[in-house]
Amino acid sequence: MTITKVLAAALTIAASPVMASQSTEMTEGAPPASPDALYCMRVEPHTGSRLETVECWTRDQWAEADVDVDKDWAKEGVKVIEATSA
Repeated sequence: MTITKVLAAALTIAASPVMASQSTEMTEGAPPASPDALYCMRVEPHTGSRLETVECWTRDQWAEADVDVDKDWAKEGVKVIEATSA
C-alpha cells in the first residue's frame, strides 16, 4: 500500500465520527428545555450594521416571529438559558 492510500484511509477513519456527529446535530433540532427557557439564536444585523446580533426568546416568542427553532437551530443556535426561580 502506498503512503498516499494509507494517509487517505487514516483521514477517512478519523473524520467519520466528526461527520456523523454533525449530521445528527443538524437533524435533531434545538435541545429540549422548559417552556420558559430562552433560546438564543443569531439574527440578521440591523440595516447598516455588520455586527452579529444574538436574540434570546422563548420558543413561543420565536414562533410568533415565524421562526422554527428546531429547523434553524443547527445554523443559527447559540445557547439555551433555563429559567431559574428566585
